[in-house]
Amino acid sequence: MKIHLREGLPFISVTLIYHGKKLNLKEVLIDTGSAGSVFSAEKVAAISLVAEPHDPIRQIRGVGGSEFVFVRQIESLMLGDLEVKDFEVEIGIMDYGFEIEGIIGMDFLTHGGLIIDLAQLEVKKGKLILS
Repeated sequence: MKIHLREGLPFISVTLIYHGKKLNLKEVLIDTGSAGSVFSAEKVAAISLVAEPHDPIRQIRGVGGSEFVFVRQIESLMLGDLEVKDFEVEIGIMDYGFEIEGIIGMDFLTHGGLIIDLAQLEVKKGKLILS
């Protein structure tokens, strides 16, 4: 899967599937400093992925501050031909001062054993080695 750089940051395209509905997102940041994968509430509402009273709420923190997100399990998260089924994601406002549709964090990167090849500007499948 090809990476495109925007303002020096690595972005990719992903597909979410929730209740049989697909959503393609093209501006998703690869962030090895993020433990979880987070997606824009505004974007995922297009496939009826909205907060419900029983959803767990978390507070996430980063360089830009903190925000509250709700947590939901989706049917599938795909990056190219890599598909992770029954994947837990966080949904939030994502008001970080620039256009962003989501963040792929370490949870997805390690689950897939992915390799980020910056020389070739691509993400590849690799082997997950746990020590």
